[in-house]
Amino acid sequence: MREFDVAIVGAGPAGSAAALAARRVGASVVLLDRAEFPRDKPCGDGIAADAVTVLEGLGVHGVTAGYPAIERLRLVGPGGSAVARPLPRVAHTVPRRIFDERLVRAAVAAGAELRRHTVRSVRATAGGVVIDGRWRAGVLIGADGAGSVVRRALGFPVNPPGHLAVALRGYARTTNTTEQIIITTRARWPAYAWEFPLGDGTANVGYGEVLRGSALSRAYLVERLQHLLPGREPTGLRGHHLPLSTHRPPPARGRVLLAGDALSLINPFTGEGIFYAVLSGALAGEVAAAGSERVAERYGRALRHRLGRHLRHSGFAASLTRQSWVVDAAVAAAARDGEVFDRMVELGLGDGVFDLRTIGRIASRLGRRHPAAP
Repeated sequence: MREFDVAIVGAGPAGSAAALAARRVGASVVLLDRAEFPRDKPCGDGIAADAVTVLEGLGVHGVTAGYPAIERLRLVGPGGSAVARPLPRVAHTVPRRIFDERLVRAAVAAGAELRRHTVRSVRATAGGVVIDGRWRAGVLIGADGAGSVVRRALGFPVNPPGHLAVALRGYARTTNTTEQIIITTRARWPAYAWEFPLGDGTANVGYGEVLRGSALSRAYLVERLQHLLPGREPTGLRGHHLPLSTHRPPPARGRVLLAGDALSLINPFTGEGIFYAVLSGALAGEVAAAGSERVAERYGRALRHRLGRHLRHSGFAASLTRQSWVVDAAVAAAARDGEVFDRMVELGLGDGVFDLRTIGRIASRLGRRHPAAP
């Protein structure tokens, strides 16, 4: 049986960030993933500036190289309100096949041992956590996505209806090279379609909505995508689940920590998860590398310190925006006030919070008609 300080299940952004953080302080790390890299991963491919900042703090640079900066966001509210403004910090669209490969190779270059393996069992012992009888680690990090095996091993069920979304994404030709576009809809709200250009004449396009207890067919998702983004003919359509941050399991138990999608860290407004993934992964890796003593408590404290206030604000805002007309008021306020727009972007793509001024600006638009912007 191989022995490591830290074992990580899942070599996506959360797992690779965890490996990088643990290796920076000299911990021995094994990184397990069932896929061979590079591999596709259904996602919107949006890389927010905050995620790049976290990775640069781990010593990883150039993760968006070759993909031009996207400087603007166009947001259409469910009732027709609209805003288009420059982003407070530029974003990028990088296919996960490229982005994840760059991160995992950086982790390997930093000294993590990458193994292709499908994890089936996780067992806590007095000497550490045993994975499939082949590896033992002082601390295990579950970064294995929405269908996390590690999360199930801890006894935490999947998110219930109302806190789990499903999305379908593909790639289509576009003339748009400068804007991220999000088009929300009152039909089965919360729901929206997106177009995120890669800068080469193609864009990642998709549609997603919150599940309410009944399965949604592929044909239905395609129809909604075509309705909201007419004229696109996407290829490579694949579906995926998004466990929303409004219903998170405990972040750790014993010597086992959860990060990224496995911890239900998906923004309830935008579906953004890359920033949460690399940040929680980095925190988990740093805490795990410091040893197994009270590791669950230390990780929980680190998460609360770094994301607690933001997650409280995003959860509260998500409860308010269950009524689509509140979203229209917010979009209308953002169209009138650039600071409101920036606050909304930071809440949806990073770790921002709302202040009283922003809340007041949104409240002032409640009950008004919001015609669509040109």
